[in-house]
Amino acid sequence: MGLFSVRKPRGFKHNYIYYDPRKEKLKEIDERAKRELGLLPPKEFSPEDIRGKFVQATTHLKRRKERGKKPVPYGVLIIVIVLLLLLMHYLYTGRIYL
Repeated sequence: MGLFSVRKPRGFKHNYIYYDPRKEKLKEIDERAKRELGLLPPKEFSPEDIRGKFVQATTHLKRRKERGKKPVPYGVLIIVIVLLLLLMHYLYTGRIYL
């Protein structure tokens, strides 16, 4: 055990006992096929149907969502850059402009 090496806790992943994702996917495919053939009435539009489709299609966003990591806002980045520029200017000239 080092002084600066802190172990991360083990991640939690809940596996459902009575849920089969393959069965759900087959059920959705079957329902979509029946709707295309006209055996079932057309489904009404729901925003929940398209929510999260872009994230599912891209691997880097999917990984970031799984980790729970959020992007840094542009405002924070701009403030940090301005503060670093002011610090650099102070170190070179010895004067502070505010």
